Amino acid sequence: MLATRLHGLRTLALLGFALVGPAALPAGGAERRVPEVRRRQHWRDPITAPARIALHCAPQRRAPVIDQVCSGQPLRVMRRWWGDDGRCWVQVEASSRRGWLVEAET
Repeated sequence: MLATRLHGLRTLALLGFALVGPAALPAGGAERRVPEVRRRQHWRDPITAPARIALHCAPQRRAPVIDQVCSGQPLRVMRRWWGDDGRCWVQVEASSRRGWLVEAET
């Protein structure tokens, strides 16, 4: 009788762990951290040049080029300007100097 009672308690405990235990675990087993993609939160956050870009001295296509920015060089956004032609220009500061580029090129 005691053996039957212990067997019943053991079976009940096993079923309890089998049914309740997995509910406390995350789906798929062990938890893996997925790397977060960092997005710019504000238009003034620093950017990097995706390719070689010409910096103009004024927010106009005809303005002379004052410098070239290499790919991967960090740029600090100073301000935005909408030209008469509807293009959005961004004044950026590179390590050497400031200049203007069309926003579509960033």
